Amino acid sequence: MPNKIDMIDARRVILAALSEDVGGNDLEAGDITSTSVIPADLRFKGVMQARHAMIISGLPVAAEAFRMVAPETRFAAKVSDGQKVPPGTILAEIEGPARGLLTAERTALNLLQLMSGIATVTAEYADRIAGTGCTLLDTRKTIPGLRKLSKYATLCGGAKNHRIGLYDGVLIKDNHIAVCGGVGQAVRAAKNAGHPNIEAECDTLAQVTEAVEAGADIVLLDNMTPDTLRQAVAVVAGRCKTEASGGVTLETIRAIAETGVDFVSVGRITQSAPAVDIGLDWS
Repeated sequence: MPNKIDMIDARRVILAALSEDVGGNDLEAGDITSTSVIPADLRFKGVMQARHAMIISGLPVAAEAFRMVAPETRFAAKVSDGQKVPPGTILAEIEGPARGLLTAERTALNLLQLMSGIATVTAEYADRIAGTGCTLLDTRKTIPGLRKLSKYATLCGGAKNHRIGLYDGVLIKDNHIAVCGGVGQAVRAAKNAGHPNIEAECDTLAQVTEAVEAGADIVLLDNMTPDTLRQAVAVVAGRCKTEASGGVTLETIRAIAETGVDFVSVGRITQSAPAVDIGLDWS
């Protein structure tokens, strides 16, 4: 099981999604279809099922979505987050008031499908670099408002989290460098501010040398070819960590990882991962 989901953040996301769906804060009355055609005392019993192979992420979020509308919902997960499942796998059994469960159904599935999609794509990238000694990182390229859930999903897929936001890590990017006047100057300013684990983006080998000599803890090697990455690793010579980033694909990630970099970060795993297909059917 990966690090626990921040359920306070998850409830914020779920409430926003439910309110969007029902047109306000009355989570049951706003579903005019269910309130019109489903008797108030009718019970619903169903199963969530994977319709193709996937890595699961977000079952506690789906359960919370149902319970926020129908608190007495029974949600029995049959697999765990981070687990790879084949097509047809029963993910959870659900029972409760039919109106409430049908109101929450789309929100629960949307979040579970999105998070499992991120986990599934992440696992594909992680598998490509297995055995290289290189670690896959996620990025801040996430759907706005879904940062923590997306980064939890990458953990389920086998990546490690880079910084969560601007508040918990220094990453000096190209525009910071342009404004500040140079990568070395920017690194020294961050060190003087007392921040640990300073990372600096470098586009050239000259910048790599400058950043390392200024005391950077990590150099981000941006959009470099494998040959240039090998040269950068040699320049660093173990004095700090190295991260390759920029335009990384499933086809290129293995060659990048084999250059000797410590990390490779991939925006695609959170920015453009397709949702998986999960069904919820009456049983």
